[in-house]
Amino acid sequence: MLKIKTPKTHRAKRALEKRAPKLVENGKKTLILHGTKTSNLLNSVLTQIYHLKRDSAVKYTKKNENIRPFESGGETSLEFFSLKTDCSLFVFGSHSKKRPNNLVLGRMYDHHVYDLVEVGVENFRPIESFEYDKKITPQIGSKPFFAFIGEGFESVEELKHLKEVLLDLFRGEVVENLNLAGIDRVFVCTAISSTTVFFAHCALRLKRSGTSIPRMELVEVGPSMDLVVRRHRLPNDSLKKEAMKTASDQPQKRIKNVSSDIVQGKIGKIYIPDQQVGNMPLSNDIKGLKRERREAKKNKVNEEDQSKKRKMERQ
Repeated sequence: MLKIKTPKTHRAKRALEKRAPKLVENGKKTLILHGTKTSNLLNSVLTQIYHLKRDSAVKYTKKNENIRPFESGGETSLEFFSLKTDCSLFVFGSHSKKRPNNLVLGRMYDHHVYDLVEVGVENFRPIESFEYDKKITPQIGSKPFFAFIGEGFESVEELKHLKEVLLDLFRGEVVENLNLAGIDRVFVCTAISSTTVFFAHCALRLKRSGTSIPRMELVEVGPSMDLVVRRHRLPNDSLKKEAMKTASDQPQKRIKNVSSDIVQGKIGKIYIPDQQVGNMPLSNDIKGLKRERREAKKNKVNEEDQSKKRKMERQ
């Protein structure tokens, strides 16, 4: 593992703070690696995946002999590269007689292997083999649509797991609002059988429909391939519970002078200091004094009227 050091400069401190855990995490980066032996087809597949994720991917071209994700002890180098590059997803390609054109897709939690899905690549077609209008080419970093076709993604455990990994791999950053005009790509995954999935990348073309909702057309732009599920490893329950923990599950900080009640709800206490009313100067503009003056004036006028009447009666 990497040796943890205290940052000595502001730049190093900012880099560590950027990698530190956050309530709203950054977008997930993908690490692309080669095994001891890879075929030309597999090299092309890894290059195409890197092309789709150019803005959030790190690709190593050297061969890695010590990485065997499904074997104990074969994850050490993989976890080291994950910590070094701050990547939480990885794609590992290898080729052998027993498992030709083999891809291992996996996710990391705290820079340790979380889960794994191993697939074989068949019927691969690169981007260069598709002919289409280059004006509709999807832009780098744009948010995609996903279409999962087939009941296998809901009933077969291997395909359900593959669906989760593919969503994490290609969805990009999580956002709250989307501009429909900025969505220009669709990933179509079709369950052909209980172990085989047809994966295709299509461009999205919006056309007028005479209504407020545009008509959408799909144009296949590649790459496309068949993914045959070979092995998969789910996380254990304790690790899954820890990884799925959200900020709302954390203990909240206690707020002073605020309590909650089942009947009354939220109750707050307000502390007001002694106002010392006896020492406060009273002005002449107080409404109570004005009313007393009006009443006194009215009483005085009534008394004067009564005295005049008495004088008139005597006369």
